[in-house]
Amino acid sequence: MMQLSMTGEYAVRTMIHLAGAPPGKLAQIGDVSKEWEIPEGFLRKIVAQLSKGGLIRSQRGAGGGITLSRPADTLTLLDVIEAIEGKVFLNKCLIAPGTCHLDPTCAVHLVWCDAQQALRSILGKKSLAELAADASNNHFREPVRSLA
Repeated sequence: MMQLSMTGEYAVRTMIHLAGAPPGKLAQIGDVSKEWEIPEGFLRKIVAQLSKGGLIRSQRGAGGGITLSRPADTLTLLDVIEAIEGKVFLNKCLIAPGTCHLDPTCAVHLVWCDAQQALRSILGKKSLAELAADASNNHFREPVRSLA
């Protein structure tokens, strides 16, 4: 089963929070932790990864906090996931040509290629600005239930 890790999930929540804040406003890690139900110590590690990935800026000390490194409409869900999880691959044969000696004759290799391309396309089209707007609107709706 391919699944986003909790680190990835928490990173997405954090980035949606920051995308919903006024531009340039610093968010406090403790506030993000409470609002999005992320253990604070874990969040600090995630913030370090997001900062290293160039997605957020972190300012220490009194009056410090975190903010997006660039406008929310220029950051995508794919950017966040790949900053935390690494490149998205549905199967090991897609990591690099020749990883699997069966690629040339594999009946499903092209399906994996198409599925990966579709997933990356969907994640790359959804900006943090859109997700923050959706999150804001969802406070007034019934939660969506998973089909699983």
